Amino acid sequence: MHHTTDSTKPDAPRELLTVEAAARRLSIGRTTMYALIRTGQILSVRVGRLRRVPVDALTAYVRQLASTQHASHTAA
Repeated sequence: MHHTTDSTKPDAPRELLTVEAAARRLSIGRTTMYALIRTGQILSVRVGRLRRVPVDALTAYVRQLASTQHASHTAA
């Protein structure tokens, strides 16, 4: 009997994205994504030799951007 998990289904949400997929999700370039990772603005993890970006890290980054921009608009 072969057991499959939801994570093996093609339509299952991924917890970790490649840097390229994460960049596409934010509609930014690959180089910009690597710069955000390098400066610590977006968290990434290593899986073996591969660099991956947790989906939650993208959500946190977008929330941080939104709160920073909201704060700067209300202070002006």
